[in-house]
Amino acid sequence: MYNPSAHILLKQLLPKLRKKAGNKNIEDFERRYIALFSDIFSRFQKLYGQHENAMKAFEKLSLNMLHGYLKRPTDLKKSDELRELNPGWFRSQEITGMMLYVDRFNKNLNGLLDRADYFEELGINFLHLMPLLESPKVKNDGGYAVSDYRKIDSRFGSNQDFEKVTKALRDKDTLVMLDFVVNHTSDEHAWATKAKAGDKDFQDFYYAFEDRATAYMYERSMPEVFPETSPGNFTFDKEMQRWVMTVFNSYQWDLNYTNPYVLVEMIDNIFYLANMGVDVFRMDAVAFVWKQIGTDCQNLPQAHLIHQLFKLCAQVTAPGVAFLAEAIVAPTEVVKYFGDSEVWSNEHDMAYNATLMALLWNSIATRSTRVMKAGLRDIPVKPQGTTWLNYARCHDDIGMAFEDRHIQESGFEPGPHRQFLTKFLTGDFHDSFAKGMPFMYNPKTGDARISGSLASLSGLEKSITEGNKLGIRRAIDRINLLHSVVLSYGGIPVIYSGDEIATLNDYSFLKDESKSDDNRWMHRAAMDLKRAEKRAKKNTPEEKVFSMLKRMIKVRRSVVEFADENNTQLIEVSNEHIFAFQRTFEGKSTLVIANFKDSDQEIYPHLVFPQTQVNPFKMVDRISGKSVKTSEGKLTLKPYQFYWLTNK
Repeated sequence: MYNPSAHILLKQLLPKLRKKAGNKNIEDFERRYIALFSDIFSRFQKLYGQHENAMKAFEKLSLNMLHGYLKRPTDLKKSDELRELNPGWFRSQEITGMMLYVDRFNKNLNGLLDRADYFEELGINFLHLMPLLESPKVKNDGGYAVSDYRKIDSRFGSNQDFEKVTKALRDKDTLVMLDFVVNHTSDEHAWATKAKAGDKDFQDFYYAFEDRATAYMYERSMPEVFPETSPGNFTFDKEMQRWVMTVFNSYQWDLNYTNPYVLVEMIDNIFYLANMGVDVFRMDAVAFVWKQIGTDCQNLPQAHLIHQLFKLCAQVTAPGVAFLAEAIVAPTEVVKYFGDSEVWSNEHDMAYNATLMALLWNSIATRSTRVMKAGLRDIPVKPQGTTWLNYARCHDDIGMAFEDRHIQESGFEPGPHRQFLTKFLTGDFHDSFAKGMPFMYNPKTGDARISGSLASLSGLEKSITEGNKLGIRRAIDRINLLHSVVLSYGGIPVIYSGDEIATLNDYSFLKDESKSDDNRWMHRAAMDLKRAEKRAKKNTPEEKVFSMLKRMIKVRRSVVEFADENNTQLIEVSNEHIFAFQRTFEGKSTLVIANFKDSDQEIYPHLVFPQTQVNPFKMVDRISGKSVKTSEGKLTLKPYQFYWLTNK
């Protein structure tokens, strides 16, 4: 759409940018800048049109975009060009990820490179490296309280080490994802330090008020994120004599994006890190970035404009970069973080499929897939050019992020059902196999989030302790079942480091004063090299999990219909214990069937297969490569068995 204001401003800015570039070739930059200028300017105007420094800030943003492009290494520019030709590159079935803490995997960045062959052995080609940027030694929230966006924390190495790692992984066709904490900084960040010293410009980088009344006007409609450990949403800073918004922790100061210079500086930080070799940015706490009195300060329309500007500006300077939304909110809200374009994503390229993860654990606990089917059917179709990131476990707790109405539709009462899940997954139920711990328990509702490793929640820890051989086998089957769904459902599968070798809960955090009050550390175990070596020893839990996962990853790469083309269709099998879905693409089809019950279950092909493109008389399981036959008109699945079915 023609925007005369944007056209006039573009004519004014282009000569300045060309002069700044001198004799350097900026043809690609200029082409993208002109193409996206109206989109960028219109959003900037919506946010800051009434701000006295709006035009100065926009000009600075444009100059920063050019500077980021000029500083971009040649090999990354070549990667940009290839990805521009294939804008859906991140939706490929050939991508399988792993998330890890660098120091807990193997000491530091150099240690990570020393064990790069481990990823190749398993088939991993996408690494989410947990927070690496500089943060305080004590008040760091696991790295999510950033004190310098342009410096790798010395605990992990140097900027040069990070660039060496990204270059080496790029040579192996392995992608790197890095956390970018977009909502807040550490109170030790240079901006906060200057604010404390009385610099008004930097006080405006945060929500900082002299009187408690203004803070209260925000707070009265804002929920508490961590009511147990960090109640309230404001902290009084004695040095500055102001009330500062601190939604997450008292030492994490919320950035004030109503100030356009905050956005300009944060986008520039993205360019800096992108030029160090980051392929994907995990945008942390995206729902919180815009605050407005009288609202809950989450998921506001302005927040989406902020994230769209991150994306659009990066498309000019570093179009090979992708963005992941860390938005653990209702499915109807999550899909909004993909953007509002009907043609292609204009906000985030990826988002966590936290709903799938929670529903999988619900099905493990109940042995029923009723709630999972109801919940997944109601997830809105996401825009073209986007994908989910699917996972069974991650560094965080498990929150049961599905809706009460889906519990009710499935024949359960929401309150008692959620209390049951808490009891079951923490081992406080008479037939539970799980060994988890409640996190952020709410005594009023009996609800809680859950901490625990994949293997311990699946029953392996308890069965090993009891010497229960059948229990061990069942636990391994559950782990493989969860991985089979995560790998075959639409999106990028990401394995949490350690889950590939069935790592159990680590209770050493209880002896560490800095971690003992946060039981999420129980599933953040350091890589156990002795356990990892057992992956080569036949019939150990480590070998059974690792070898099956390795096999499934290899098969996944060859199945073109596993690329995410919004091509996942749920299939009704008339059995509440079995979950089934079909993936189709260009005439090819795979039917995934998984039994969540600890007993044999049957389905009737004459009822199921008319819904699919798979012929029940010529079925082959992609994972084993073997034919699958029906018997007496029935297909029987053993406890926790799963198939990836296709035709010969």
